[in-house]
Amino acid sequence: MTTKPHLIAIDLDGTLLNGEKNITERTKAVIYEAKKRGHHVAIATGRPYRASVRYYRELALDTPIVNFNGAFVHHPLDQSFGTYHSPMELETAKTIIASCHEISVKNMIAEVIDDVYLHQHDELIMQNMIMGNSSIYTGGIHTNLKDHPTSLLIHPHEEQLTTLRAMLKEQHAEMIEHRVWAAPLNIIEIVRAGLNKAVGLKRLAEHFNVPQERIIAFGDEDNDLEMIEYAGTGVAMGNAIDQLKNIANETTITNEEDGVATFLENRLNLSLSDERRLS
Repeated sequence: MTTKPHLIAIDLDGTLLNGEKNITERTKAVIYEAKKRGHHVAIATGRPYRASVRYYRELALDTPIVNFNGAFVHHPLDQSFGTYHSPMELETAKTIIASCHEISVKNMIAEVIDDVYLHQHDELIMQNMIMGNSSIYTGGIHTNLKDHPTSLLIHPHEEQLTTLRAMLKEQHAEMIEHRVWAAPLNIIEIVRAGLNKAVGLKRLAEHFNVPQERIIAFGDEDNDLEMIEYAGTGVAMGNAIDQLKNIANETTITNEEDGVATFLENRLNLSLSDERRLS
């Protein structure tokens, strides 16, 4: 029996990647097999493109990619797909930056696609976030930032987190979406209102002409909620937050146990040879 082409959207951190931020050989083999059978495999991540292109190439993908939780969607190999960039208003960003500056948060980072504006030099952020062909502008983000940012990251002191989130909700709810990264960083990530991974996924589904019931999406965190809800089959990882498990259609095993590979093998009848399965 031939399975009709599915669109498979996969989050990176905590989902496709293991704790070492790698894709296992088994997961790679299953994804190669899925592609060989005519399924469309795409990455949908909160990361910028520069921090996800390595995995795109590793899987030899030929699909559009969803970055910044839907704020930037493009096709690295096909310009005719178009580039969909939905930054927040510069004025809104400047107001938030001014409020954060006033209470002396630890740091602020603005990203305009792959250009990075760093308020204060921070070695940890440099190591984890600056990669690929980034242009980096350090110091005085309120004066350096002159373009509408794709995303704004605020690194508050722990005791500021709750107050800051309440302020964002109260003063900017109509203009922005904001989420908190998992510990230990507790960074508040801000994008334009109305954006999430489901927005990007819908664009991909229309491009490939795949109906909702043939979309499989995998995730583990709160930035995956809309995507998991939108997909015909929303799959929560075994290590996912409870909120995501509660709305998912299915739950697989964890990212450390090849949860994505196991689910796809069973759902799409992808039989791999024992050698490939164990490699």
